[in-house]
Amino acid sequence: MQPSQNRATRTFMDFDSVNHALDGICGLYERKIRNINPMVRNLTYDISDLYNFIDGMTDISALVYDDSLHAFLPSVDKTEAVSAPEEAGAQ
Repeated sequence: MQPSQNRATRTFMDFDSVNHALDGICGLYERKIRNINPMVRNLTYDISDLYNFIDGMTDISALVYDDSLHAFLPSVDKTEAVSAPEEAGAQ
């Protein structure tokens, strides 16, 4: 991840599973809001707050290890259909 335009803010993290990585992202956000609100005992946020935190980063990427290829690959949501944009004028 890279939270700002400054390349020195680029950080790499390693997790044992995708679920642990997602928990890690939530933890990053929780630490940020605790730093902003140190006197608040019970912090609450909703998914849109978390999405705004992620969207505010310059870059964030996730790679998942593929045992069969012995390589890290981008995580792909197989439930989303990928289609090519329609050509102009095509019906």
